[in-house]
Amino acid sequence: MRKIFAHVIGVDQGDLVLFNDYVNDGDMWAGSGEREYRREVKFSEEFSEEPVVNVWLSLWDFSNSANARADVRAEDIKTDRFTIVFNTWSDTQIARVRVAWQAIGPAVSDEEMWDV
Repeated sequence: MRKIFAHVIGVDQGDLVLFNDYVNDGDMWAGSGEREYRREVKFSEEFSEEPVVNVWLSLWDFSNSANARADVRAEDIKTDRFTIVFNTWSDTQIARVRVAWQAIGPAVSDEEMWDV
């Protein structure tokens, strides 16, 4: 368990289309074998320490001609950004994916706050 010792907790979140590969016969749609897509996301404000980041699929559009295989995770978490990593493999065909995310951690103190 991570304990946050701060009187200001920051929560940032978002939802973004990671790729739309069926439009241009991209690798996730037309390729096969191991495939990976990475996208850096910047937080709206910097945290004072690295936050905890959760990511999940909020839309997935897979072909029905093969098994749906997907792995989505957050990597390279920093105080101001992180990277969404999406993997698939074998003969899976993925038309498009949207990923939602949420970051929770100690926020940079507001200059208007007083230390008592």
